[in-house]
Amino acid sequence: MRKKLYSITALLLLTSCSPRDYLTRRLAADLINASDTFKTPQQFVLQTGVISNKDYVSPEYLVLQHHGWISSTTAPCPPGLIPPPCWDVLLTPAGVDTVRALIPADAATRPALSIPVAKRELIGVTGISKQGNAADVDFTWRWIPLNEIGAALYSRDLQYNSTVGFRDYDDGWRITPAHSAAHTGQPIDEALKTAEPAQ
Repeated sequence: MRKKLYSITALLLLTSCSPRDYLTRRLAADLINASDTFKTPQQFVLQTGVISNKDYVSPEYLVLQHHGWISSTTAPCPPGLIPPPCWDVLLTPAGVDTVRALIPADAATRPALSIPVAKRELIGVTGISKQGNAADVDFTWRWIPLNEIGAALYSRDLQYNSTVGFRDYDDGWRITPAHSAAHTGQPIDEALKTAEPAQ
């Protein structure tokens, strides 16, 4: 009888716990992967027409030039766009072919083309530091290119380290909400913005 009573008590204790009551590496990874911020693809905004020299010599535009997707000529700087020189950027025929499949048809004539280029992939949770009902979770991730432009701009080999805050609520552990100064821990949007390249 006593053995049966222990079994029933153990069963009741197990059923009263949610899988989210214990912050394991697996739960942290699942919650990071499920967050909208982590799942949102990286967009690259390609500005055609007259742009500043600062934008024109940025690493992204240099890569596009190297691949022969854009060409340019010097142009007068419009008011507010300083210092000269400015550049009139156009898609080359190869650039048009590459970009056309990546954007909606109605966006092709716009001067600013928003192109989805990469998505994040979680490599793993590397550590959890808990203090009461708050925790910091360290994780490693990388960019996975979605297309030819993404492959030119983002290396699969480069990994990033981030730390995101978690908080234990009445229904279990959750990622610290964005814009929540009252809670400890860094929200995931800030964690991804401040990511450091892994050594």
